Order: sequence, then structure tokens, then C-alpha cells
Amino acid sequence: MPPSGWKSSPAKYEAVLVEKDLMIPTRDGKRMSTDVYRPGKNGVPVNERFPVILNRTPYNKSSLASQAEFFAQRGYVVALQDTRGRYKSEGKFSKVQPADATDGYDVIEWLAKQPYSSGAVGMWGSSFSAHMQAGAAQLHPPSLKTLVINMGGLSNGWDHGVRFRGTYEMGRQITWAWSQLLADARSESVKKLLEREKVEDWYDVQPMRRGLNPLSVVPEYEGWYMDFFEHANYDAFWKDPMLAWDEHYPQTSDIPMLHVGGWYDIFLAGTFENFSELRKIKKSPQRILVGPWTHSGNNRPFAGDVAFGDSAGIPDFLTDFHVRWFDHFLKGLPTGTEKEAAVRLFVMGTGDGHKDTDGRLFHGGYWRDAESWPLPGTRMVPYYFHADGSLTTKKPTDTASQTTYTFDPAHPVPTIGGGASARLKDGAYDQREGPRFPPSRAPWLPLRSRADVVVFQTEPLTEDLTVIGPIKVVVNASASTLDADFTAKLIDVYPSSDAWPSGFDLNLTDAIVRGRYRATRDHEVLLTPGKIYPFTIEPFPTANVFKKGHRIRVDISSSNFPRFDVNPNTGEPLGKSRRTVTTNIAVQHSATWPSHIVLPLAPVR
Repeated sequence: MPPSGWKSSPAKYEAVLVEKDLMIPTRDGKRMSTDVYRPGKNGVPVNERFPVILNRTPYNKSSLASQAEFFAQRGYVVALQDTRGRYKSEGKFSKVQPADATDGYDVIEWLAKQPYSSGAVGMWGSSFSAHMQAGAAQLHPPSLKTLVINMGGLSNGWDHGVRFRGTYEMGRQITWAWSQLLADARSESVKKLLEREKVEDWYDVQPMRRGLNPLSVVPEYEGWYMDFFEHANYDAFWKDPMLAWDEHYPQTSDIPMLHVGGWYDIFLAGTFENFSELRKIKKSPQRILVGPWTHSGNNRPFAGDVAFGDSAGIPDFLTDFHVRWFDHFLKGLPTGTEKEAAVRLFVMGTGDGHKDTDGRLFHGGYWRDAESWPLPGTRMVPYYFHADGSLTTKKPTDTASQTTYTFDPAHPVPTIGGGASARLKDGAYDQREGPRFPPSRAPWLPLRSRADVVVFQTEPLTEDLTVIGPIKVVVNASASTLDADFTAKLIDVYPSSDAWPSGFDLNLTDAIVRGRYRATRDHEVLLTPGKIYPFTIEPFPTANVFKKGHRIRVDISSSNFPRFDVNPNTGEPLGKSRRTVTTNIAVQHSATWPSHIVLPLAPVR
């Protein structure tokens, strides 16, 4: 969304000269394979010094060639690099390794010293490439001048993105490993094995054991997958720069950064935390941009089965959008980005709910700017759970009141959208089981019909209500077992219409907490069966207008599978159990134990 009147940066250099597989040395002697794109004329590189922009990726650097050519034509030297142990780079690959940070530092400083470099280096990239930016910035390389961190704002992998407040983001980790093993299988036997097996069939094999699963055909993949799973306590393992940016904010480079996220992105919580915390302690501009996007879906005006209008996507995000940022912060040109607000958010929910030509619900929305987060004037208002299933701002008065459900780990609540991964159908969907969402079962009823989903909802709203900001749910509850999980999901409930006769239960945000880590993360504390505890659940922030006639709904349960691993409820060491037990969860909604959700009510624009 460039400012009004801004024109795309024109191509100044039609010729682009590429040096393939340049091996850049790092401090331990390993060399990183790099393709360098330079502006050219008449078949030779231009004899000028240009800013360098770098993308370090595990997904084969050649896949980014078109972006590199676009940037080079506009006066940049572009370096595309395979990360350590990937494709043509030397060393051993691991999904998280300290060397990724030091490699980034070494490569930045090497590029800055080349005769074609102005000495200023910027970085860009999505997801894994965004993590590479954060790792390098934590070591403060002198030549690094700016970052555009897209959909990779991991602030702490124990909190979200790898584990999730005690649980394991199993679905994303296993599908990523599976897809990458297939993509770079070096033997026909490995490829045939992974093609014959289906990753979905292994969701239910929990916990997987070392050496007894398809990932074991390539030990390094199985190694990091199992390391993530077995390291349940927050210890030194999780404090590595590549996993815990929040442990390393003070030493991070003080440079302009653009933090880009999506309301349905797996790293959204970290995107907001990184922006907020770095802005407190750094002098350089920190900006945040969040749209109604799934992971790396910036150019799409929809997420899942819900559309948000043409303005929701940024068609030129990977080209012109980036050039505008780099032209200002690497070349000092006035592009308008220097005048933009610190916070730019897409507020969902002003559509009329019709079914568009692609069969999606039109939820609509608009862009909104602010200078701080949460937005100025936001009121944090608790909405309380009541015995009759209502959700109101009135605190319960009953001296004793609870709703009890039974959770069976053998029949978990299926993941239906949200900030999962593309393989798990991330995004916004009607919360109804279906064949697209394993382990759903026929006859494909809505989640609200399940006995292990407790629903609290408002009456139809009498006026629009704008919710923008962080979300917190406090569930006061007891379990009949030594451990249990607690989930909360915020839903915008559309009423019945001609387009949607059964209505549409649109998921906005959700989260989970594991009982044994309810109050600690460096060690577990099992539950006392029957004892009431407060469980604080923090769904990712959201921005949505709940329209007149809609309902605000909160679903409480104990699973969201296969996004998160299922708690066996036995209290045994995580990853070592071979059995499961059902648990009875008693959700309290009394004056003494008033369970509730805190909604950030923002002023109307």
C-alpha cells in the first residue's frame, strides 16, 4: 500500500549479470553458496558501488531469481544464499543452529567489503529467511542497515512457532520435515518411502519414537524434530539466538525494521512482541504491518474460505513494496515510507457476508493506521462466562457454578484453520468438521455440537463492536487427571442467511496451554486432580468488527489436533507415554471463579 501518488521505481539497468555459486567463507571454514546479481550494461557489470540486499534461504536460492533480477534492475547488488548444509552450501543442516546467526554476520561483512558494494547491506525474506535476518541482527554486524522481516517474527520458539506454551506444534513441524525430505531426497528409496506413506497417517502415531518413524531415514531431520518434542522445559536449548530473539533484544542492531505479519500467521505473536520491545529500546524506526493473511500470503485478499476485499492483498509485495523501503533506508531517497505510521493494520469484518464468485464468505475490512500498540483509546473489557452459555460484561453472581465436559485423547477436536500451516488449511473457515480437516469424522457437524466443546456467546449484537488488540482468556477449571490441556477460540458468529443457511462460525484467533506449564516454563508442576486453577490462555492478537446482528463466541476445549500434540492426560514424562486416559474438565463460572475473556474494544475510526 504505497502512499498516494507514489510510482513504482523504474528499471534503470535492463541487463543483470549473475555470478553463480560463489562460495563465501565463514569463520569456521565452511563456505556458503551464493548467487550474486549485479546491475549491468552492454554485457558487463556497472562500475559503481551499490547497496547490497541479501536473502539467506534453505529452499534453494535459485527459486528467488526473479526477485533478485527485479531488485538488481533498480540499482542493487543482490545476494541469494543457500543456508548452511542446504543445496550447494557446505556444513551440516539443522533447522535451528547457532551457526546460522554467525554465518549471517560473516556473509554480511564479506559482501560489504566487495568493490561493488556501497558498504550498506539490507536483508529481506519470509519465514525461514526472516529467522535468518533476526539471527544475524542479534550479533550486530556493522554493515547491516535495515531488515524487512516477513512472516517470521519468532520471538521465542518455546512460546509459539515450535512449541506452544507447553504443547508441541506437531502438525507444522512434521509436515515441514516431510515436505523438505521429499524436496531434497537424495536417494530414490527415501523418495519412494515418503511418497508411499502419507504424513496425515502419522498424525495419530503419538508420541513418535526415535528410529521408529519415516523421518528416521534421514537422521538429522528426525533429530531436530525429536529434540523440539523432547525439550519440554524452557532451558538453555531454547535460548539460542535462532529460537529466542526476546533473550537478545539489547544487543540487536539498532536499525530500521519492518515487521510484517498476518492475522492467521503462525508467528504473529512474535511479530507484535518484536516490534513492541525493540521499539522501546531502539532509536531507529520500527514499523509493523499486519494484514488478513496466512503464512506468506501477503498478495492474497483472502485467507481460507473467507475474502476480505481487493485492498486486503498487496500484489507487488515482493517487488515494488520492498524497493520502496530499501530505496529510502539504503539509498536515502524520499519514497513516502519515511512518513508512514508506525502501526498499519487491516481491520477485518465490515463486509456483508455474501458468497463471492469463488464460494468464499465476504467478510471485508479496511486498513487503519496508528502510532502505538495497542491502539490509543483501547479499553480492555472482560466478558464473563455464565452457566446458561451466555457471554456478558456482567460478572456472575452464583456462589458455585460450573460446566463439566469429558475429553478423550482418542477423539480430539480437529484443527479447522487458524495460524497453523498450509498443509493443515490455515486461515479462516466455518468451524465445521469436514474431509479437508483430519481427523474430522462424518456427518461433518459444527464444532459447537461436540460435547467436549463448551460454548459461551453473546446475544446478537445491537451495534457494531470493534475489537483490535491482544486477547486474554482466563479459564478457572479443574481436571480429574494429573495433566490436561485447555484451549480457547474467539469466533465471529454470522447469523443464518440465504448464502449461509446454517450461519458461519468464523474463527479469528485461538491458543492453548498445557496444564503442567500453567504457571512455570522452566519446570513442570502437575495438577492435583479436582483442584481449581486459573489457566491463562493468550490467543494471538486480532482486529475485527463484530457487526450488528452477529454474536461474539468463545469455545473452550482441550485439544486442537493435529496443530498441537494431544495431551495423554496421564502426567507421564512428555514424549514417553504409551497410554492415554480421559479427563473430566470442570469450567468454573461463579462469583468466586469468574472465567472470562478480555476483549480490547477500540474506538471507532
